[in-house]
Amino acid sequence: MEKNYKNIIIALSAVAVVLLGVLIYVFVDRNSIINDLTIEKEDLTAQMVELQNDYAGLSSANDTLNAELMLEREKVAQLLERVKKTEASNKAKLLKYERELGTLRSIMRGYIKQIDSLNTLNNELRVAAAEAKKEARQNKTQYENLKTTTEELGKQVELGSIVKGRGMTIVGINANGKDTDRSSRVAKLKTCINLVENSIAKKGPRNVYIRVKGPDGILMTQNPMQMFTVAGEEMIYSASREVDYQGDEVEICIYFEYGEQFTKGVYTVEAFTTEGRIGSADLLLK
Repeated sequence: MEKNYKNIIIALSAVAVVLLGVLIYVFVDRNSIINDLTIEKEDLTAQMVELQNDYAGLSSANDTLNAELMLEREKVAQLLERVKKTEASNKAKLLKYERELGTLRSIMRGYIKQIDSLNTLNNELRVAAAEAKKEARQNKTQYENLKTTTEELGKQVELGSIVKGRGMTIVGINANGKDTDRSSRVAKLKTCINLVENSIAKKGPRNVYIRVKGPDGILMTQNPMQMFTVAGEEMIYSASREVDYQGDEVEICIYFEYGEQFTKGVYTVEAFTTEGRIGSADLLLK
């Protein structure tokens, strides 16, 4: 009986040794497989990064093509992110991502061909455009030479027809209409200027605008919506007056009442017509 027990123990020990050997083999084999899968995942990740860099280097002058490239770059970035988050042991998913990588590579090769074709076409168009411009310049030279004289004469006439100003002055006026340089007594500012004689200027009514700046350099106006256009630029004015200009020299005076107490300091006034600036003057109030 004792002999049978010994035999059973020996048999069980042998089985345990075999099982232990099998477990060690499975463990070692499993680690080897995991290491291989990890290497495969790292290789796939490296390929994805390389593809991402390749896509980053692609560009085109075609807006539609650039928009498509942007979408493909986003796909590559998303796939790379999925690869990084996938366990190395998930062989099925990694194989799927590898196939997607191949598809994205094929798409990129197609874009490279498109870009090369567009670049070739653009170069051809540039050469053709350069030749066309050269021919156009040659044909235009004679016309420009004839046109220059006419334009210069036209500019001279245009400049000569602009009404200019001279003798501009600015004074303070008290409540009785008398001149004063005391800031506490000034009720309004009076600006006068002569529109110079010009026989070729346009005849008829025209407005003269003044812009008054206080000692702080800020434009003074009772209504910031008072706008006029001079040489294509909109400006705010302090006051204005219309004059009937018939080509002879004429004096025009414009009054500006601020509605607030005038302070001490230097006041600057500029006069304009819609054609441009015609004069300026300063006033020191004590």
